[in-house]
Amino acid sequence: MTTLVTGGTGFLGRFIVRRLVEEGQAVRVLARSFDAELHALGVEFIDGSLLNDDDLARAVDGVRRVFHLAGRVERDPEYAHRMYRLHVDGTRKLLNALKGSAVEKIVVASTSGTVGVGEDESFMGYDDSAFAERIVRRWPYYLSKIYAERVCDEFVRDHDMPIVQMRPSLLLGPEDFRESSTGDVVSFLQRRIPSILGGGISFVDVRAAAGAFVRAMDDARPGEKYLLGGANMTMVHFFEELEAISGVPGPKRSLPSRTAELGARLLGSAAKLVGNTPTVHAESVQKGQCFWYIDSSKAKSHLGFRPR
Repeated sequence: MTTLVTGGTGFLGRFIVRRLVEEGQAVRVLARSFDAELHALGVEFIDGSLLNDDDLARAVDGVRRVFHLAGRVERDPEYAHRMYRLHVDGTRKLLNALKGSAVEKIVVASTSGTVGVGEDESFMGYDDSAFAERIVRRWPYYLSKIYAERVCDEFVRDHDMPIVQMRPSLLLGPEDFRESSTGDVVSFLQRRIPSILGGGISFVDVRAAAGAFVRAMDDARPGEKYLLGGANMTMVHFFEELEAISGVPGPKRSLPSRTAELGARLLGSAAKLVGNTPTVHAESVQKGQCFWYIDSSKAKSHLGFRPR
């Protein structure tokens, strides 16, 4: 029995693929980049795209289980179309390719940010919370993930597809070579975060999240959604923890939210004018003023999720 993993060379994907190989499963990865380490483990690679029908046909041929992890993180609103095409169009194409097949279960990677973000410290996101569309409309990544969840909901409702949606919070841990999740920690270590933001963060170790994904394939009921978070803490507390662990002093001053956002926009525009990548994004400042707190009780109860 072959298990397909889209995005298997990504931060989360590599840990899931290794877990599957350790369990003796035959794994096929659909990805745009080759991974020598995973290939050495016996993983079958298909060099292709979710948006190409021929590539998809080869990828889904004969598979019984699917982990759909392919994703893209862009903070510049100019690239919103890239995330929409991959997250929404790509998900729809994959599910259409699997429709009518003998697939047993499809575990899809979403994000806690589809429901788990509020503007007050008392906020808490739950598995059955409404989509946070009003808040995340400024941030194309989270908005595209909401649309992708709606695509999955449609296929569950209209085609009885055995889909489970997993919603991890910010993934932290080793081997994030592309800095898709740990980039903000790197910015902290390089002292490129100029001020303290007033919001709160939720994060989870990538290894704990990978274990929950694998467990969901065996134990989760189709149609379910699971939030995965390891800790909720204010940005102040988070920076204090980073400072204690690393020895790098954190930012000490706090700026009004509008001032911090305006400063980030001006710095970003100036960087682009001279052909550089902005070191501080206005989107990051906006998000840092919100509270991303979530409750993972259902994942702990149903899947034995125990974040490290």
